[in-house]
Amino acid sequence: MPSTAGSRMNQSGNGETANIARPAEELVDDKLTLRRWRADDADSLYAAASSSLAELGRWMPWAAKGYSKDDADRFLRFTTGAWDADEEYDYAIVDDGRVSGSCGLIRRIGPDALEIGYWLAADATGRGLATRAASLLVDAAFLLPVDRVQIRHDRRNVRSEAIPRRLGFRCLGQQASPAPPETDIVWQLDRPRKQAA
Repeated sequence: MPSTAGSRMNQSGNGETANIARPAEELVDDKLTLRRWRADDADSLYAAASSSLAELGRWMPWAAKGYSKDDADRFLRFTTGAWDADEEYDYAIVDDGRVSGSCGLIRRIGPDALEIGYWLAADATGRGLATRAASLLVDAAFLLPVDRVQIRHDRRNVRSEAIPRRLGFRCLGQQASPAPPETDIVWQLDRPRKQAA
C-alpha cells in the first residue's frame, strides 16, 4: 500500500525553512481510490454533482441552486489553491474508474485537528463508498501531526450520521451550522494513544 503522507519544504515568513506534512495525493484501498482533483476533472465533477442536485441540495448549500460547468471549474481552481496553501485537501472519490463524489480534509478547527467532508453522487450511495472514503481520510490524517479528526453533518441527515458511528467517532453534540438556521451534529475521533505522528 502506498504511503498516505507526504511532506514539502516551505519558506516561512522569517526566512527559515519548515517541513510541512500533508497527505498523499492518492489514497487507495482494495476497492476505492481517492485522488487529488485535477484541472481536467471538470466534466466528471459536473456530471457527478449535477445529476445529484435533488439529494445534495438538501444538505450542501453549494448544490441548492444548481451546479454548472463553471461551478465545477471554479471549484477545481479553488481546491488547487487550497491544497497548495495547506488549507484543504480535496479528493475525487473514484470507484470502478468513475468519479462518484468528493471528500477532503479541511484545516478549519484548529492547528491540531482536521475536519472530514464528503458527498456522493446519488447513484453511488448505499454501497459503503462514503464510509470507505472517510476511513481512508482518517488513516491519512493520523499520519500527520494532528490529534483529532471531526465530522459534522446536518442533524436531519441520518445517512451521513451513520458514517462517523461506523468509524468509532464519538458524538460531541449539536452546534449551529455555518449555513443557518440549521443545526449540525459534531463527531470526533481522537488519535489512538499508541500512535505517534
